[in-house]
Amino acid sequence: MSSIYDIKFDDAFGFEKDLSEYKGTVMMIVNTASKCGFTPQYEGLEKLYEQYKDQGFVVLGFPCNQFKNQEPGSDEEIQQFCQVNYGVTFPVFSKINVNGKDTHPVFELLKDQARGFGGTKAVKWNFTKFLVDKDGHVVKRFAPSTSPESCVDDIEKLL
Repeated sequence: MSSIYDIKFDDAFGFEKDLSEYKGTVMMIVNTASKCGFTPQYEGLEKLYEQYKDQGFVVLGFPCNQFKNQEPGSDEEIQQFCQVNYGVTFPVFSKINVNGKDTHPVFELLKDQARGFGGTKAVKWNFTKFLVDKDGHVVKRFAPSTSPESCVDDIEKLL
């Protein structure tokens, strides 16, 4: 894989997509979960998306059930949860793995290019956020405890 834009994945309805659709856009890629203490961050992520989407910014949610089974629902149930509870309009895709032997290529690349605290590669919990510039370079990784609102300065620098 030569670029983040070469990566393919499924949307929540089973249709294949690829990140080339977002070429030239600043992306915040997040592993999400519906039953996590950080789940209310959906609200902040939606606010960021609404505030900056017309300037070339997108939030991309990738649900993951690898952390204490905090995302047990089907793709359809996840979509409904996000829309009903948080009014999410940014794309939330099909459930994937972010760690282990079945790690999705999106997260393999993100983790390779932006290590966590102490240089760790593994995603430690739900709502780890990766900021990708308009050229497809991963520029920053944010801990799950980092609120979406506190990412504004980094986003604005890339827009």
